[in-house]
Amino acid sequence: MNNFTKANQHSDTLFILIKSLTKSEKRQFNLYVGRLVGNTDAKFFSLFKFLEKQKKYDEKVIIKNGIVSKQQLSNLKAHLYKQLLISLRMNPIHKNIRVQIREQLDFATVLYQKGLYKQSLKLLEKAKTMAIENEEKNVAYEIVELEKIIESQYITRSISTRADALTNEAKILSEQNVITSKLSNLSLQLYGILLKIGYARNDHELQKINDYFKTNLPIFDYSKLGFRERLWLYKANLWRCFLTQNFLHGYKYASKWVNLFRKHPKMIAINPVFYLKGYNYFLESLFFIRNKKEFNNELILFEQEIENNAVVKNSNTEILIFQYLYANKLHKHFIDGTFKEGEYLIPIINDQINSYHYLLDKHHIIRFYYKIACLYFGMGNNKMCIEYLSKIINAKKLYVGEDLQCFARILNLIAHYECGLDYHLERQFKETYKFLLKMENLQEVQKVFIESIRSLGDLYPHEFKKEFKKIYTRLHIFENHPYEKRAFLYLDILSWLQSKIQNKTISEIIKEKN
Repeated sequence: MNNFTKANQHSDTLFILIKSLTKSEKRQFNLYVGRLVGNTDAKFFSLFKFLEKQKKYDEKVIIKNGIVSKQQLSNLKAHLYKQLLISLRMNPIHKNIRVQIREQLDFATVLYQKGLYKQSLKLLEKAKTMAIENEEKNVAYEIVELEKIIESQYITRSISTRADALTNEAKILSEQNVITSKLSNLSLQLYGILLKIGYARNDHELQKINDYFKTNLPIFDYSKLGFRERLWLYKANLWRCFLTQNFLHGYKYASKWVNLFRKHPKMIAINPVFYLKGYNYFLESLFFIRNKKEFNNELILFEQEIENNAVVKNSNTEILIFQYLYANKLHKHFIDGTFKEGEYLIPIINDQINSYHYLLDKHHIIRFYYKIACLYFGMGNNKMCIEYLSKIINAKKLYVGEDLQCFARILNLIAHYECGLDYHLERQFKETYKFLLKMENLQEVQKVFIESIRSLGDLYPHEFKKEFKKIYTRLHIFENHPYEKRAFLYLDILSWLQSKIQNKTISEIIKEKN
């Protein structure tokens, strides 16, 4: 059974939540239910114990087991889901600063509703200080608004000065939140364009992206921006750089992103996901600009931070750490040309994919398969390369980016050629052409390569080297082209061609380049 079939079986949200629980979280839920009188025999707990033991979600099996009737199942599942969330909220590991501030605000609201204004204001002041110190300005604004409401009912001698202070606080926080909102909106929209359309393919698209960025960038005083505002500013700039294929500037903003956290280390614990994502884009940018020395140094530092628990570990961060660490470990062997030495990563990655299959995004699984295929190709194991590419090409009802599908098929052609599978090669040509005809905005690199490699089938063996030189000459002109260079990020066609021309391995060619 492949991972995609498993993913479909685990599509029920309650089942996914139960399967994501750690041993300590399950133990806590058992204790939580035990403290509620009479609940240890309740139906929702029986449903939990039953689902906990199941390998796949099947409503027919649940009903057949007699725990609940078909009509009551939906309500029972909703109740169990709620109880699980309450239990998880009580777990110390999930009580980050954001939850703690919200908890104080909730307590203060309860005290206010009981008419205990002085006690409520005391808690709100404490919560507001925590919020501002930790850049949680949205909730800080909520706190100030509640303080204003209470102060209007709790009459003190300092009401005039207190009113002025609260009004000023509200104004400053509101202005900061507006800038943050505009920057985060810009960042999100640019990221959406990157996912939907991809990189700029011509001058018109480049101009369109730059115009959109300039039009939607809010006016601000950089010196007055806090951590949160600067983070969104760097993110928006990074997406713009990726969209316009300006990877050198992408490195600049990814570096600013990571250094922002290094200047404010406590923010790593508060925003571990943003830190991990920033570090990943930092490493990815270094890989794109082929800065081998800094890439390898930063990858070592990244791994050391993870081993030293510098980043909070939970289900969310563990998945991200797996994705980012192992994707960049593969990149290390691509940039070093040490493909064979990276083979040890494959079983580790597959085991992790199997462990996280009910939480891991399917697109990320596909990306791993493509990188593994490239690793096998680099070490000359073309049959295993074809096996992993087939997982991408034959993936049904899954979103796989056109670029990734296209380059998977091109690499598939090369791997079949290297294996000498002539009959299969002709079939692969037809299927690849059929796929490419459906693609919009096909790159010149892709067109030239497909046209060129097709001619190899009509040559005699002694003519191959001469033809490879011709293909290399046609493609080499695109290596630094502003809109075509991304093709070589997916697949190092030029190193492969050089290996054929010079009778060397791809690994030897890359090491010589380095």
